[in-house]
Amino acid sequence: MADNKGILCIGMALVDSIIKGFDPEPVSATGFRAASGSLNVGGEAVNEAMAASKLGQKTAIMCALGNDAAGDTVLSALDRNGVDTHLVIRGNDHSTPVTTMFVNDDGTRKSITNTAHRYNFHPERYTDVIKGFSAVILGSLFRAPFDDPDIITAVLKDAKRAGLLTAADTKLPNFSFLTLDDIKTALPYIDYITPNEDEAAYFTGKNDPSGMAGVFLDNGVKNVIIKLGSRGCYFENRDRNIRLDACDIEAVDATGAGDNFVAGFISRLLDGYSPEEALVFANACGAICTTAVGADTALKNKEQVMRFIKENVTGRTGTKGGVWG
Repeated sequence: MADNKGILCIGMALVDSIIKGFDPEPVSATGFRAASGSLNVGGEAVNEAMAASKLGQKTAIMCALGNDAAGDTVLSALDRNGVDTHLVIRGNDHSTPVTTMFVNDDGTRKSITNTAHRYNFHPERYTDVIKGFSAVILGSLFRAPFDDPDIITAVLKDAKRAGLLTAADTKLPNFSFLTLDDIKTALPYIDYITPNEDEAAYFTGKNDPSGMAGVFLDNGVKNVIIKLGSRGCYFENRDRNIRLDACDIEAVDATGAGDNFVAGFISRLLDGYSPEEALVFANACGAICTTAVGADTALKNKEQVMRFIKENVTGRTGTKGGVWG
């Protein structure tokens, strides 16, 4: 993309307490063991911003942090990874969310959230800054602050008015339970929506990727990417669809893999590549992320991703838009 002014990521910032290899058998009346425990910064906007910055994009984040140790940890990580933090909002009226993650041996996980995750700051009050970027990523739709239809519509509408590429990652709701119908006025402003398979099934009521994509497209979204985890990803718009197999790797922790995927995809588009090429790059970013514990640990830079693609990626096929690769 000519005159690439970078990416603004808007959404939740938090700290993940990641417990891997939890043993449910108690060793005492109140004690349990696990293979490992670690603290990692997280939240979709944080993960996407740091990944995009590592991939060479000018990247900024708009999020809300408490004036607490967890907030200091997040801010330090963002600064260390080259993310512009001047739009971070800090206050004493809420704490920085902390999520407890239980990671299984195969990399799958379950999480525990708390009421701090409900804090709903107001990015729509600051959309005058959007015109300074080429793309905006909402991370994540259906979670605070994007669990309010008016906020979602206002941010996306202003972004499109300013000529930005718009992307919306999604999450299953945890406190406010919106449906696609609740945000129908916002959906036509989304260029790319990127739910995982469970999220897409939840919001569309369909059980196959094409059916899921069709519901989003019928509601006005321009392009749909369904993240299929160990089975790769599925892309569809009104002109074509593409099915891409997952990379053959040994997953350690899937935390943040979808966020790294989204950051890789939008970064590649802004670098001037086609959606097909961006999908290959994004798939590799997501795969690399799963090879270490934590969302921001494994991915290092664009050169690492290109080496990974050269060594690991084969057999890319599309339908309706033809064979490519």
